[in-house]
Amino acid sequence: MNDNLLAISLTKALALKEVLESEFEALKVKDLNRFESLQPSKIEILSFLAKQDLNSPQAERPIAETALQENLATLDKILNLLDECKILHHRNEIFITRKLESIRSALKTIQSPSAIASVDVYDRLGKIRSSRSRQNMGDA
Repeated sequence: MNDNLLAISLTKALALKEVLESEFEALKVKDLNRFESLQPSKIEILSFLAKQDLNSPQAERPIAETALQENLATLDKILNLLDECKILHHRNEIFITRKLESIRSALKTIQSPSAIASVDVYDRLGKIRSSRSRQNMGDA
């Protein structure tokens, strides 16, 4: 294993976690411009990590036992970070999906021709108006 490759991969995994957390913050405050601006760096990080095969043995030079243990510890950190990133990505995906569902539902309600008929309307005394007067309201 290349020590430099492991160090870079660890840095990239940390950066990915940070990007995913920033994505979620942007989604929570509905800052779509910020969310979109994070996508290129996320794609770059994912592309880098996807190209690397950190588990493959490389016949470069013999590695001392302590260096091997350090490399394995770093690899373990990277894999744990990537597991965290997978969970964060899934959380962001669920958040986006739920927002889209609520938007679709709101649009469906607004676009429904009988939307006003399905809403209870109250008069000045707080009593539900009859369906006849609600129909007249929709005609106005």
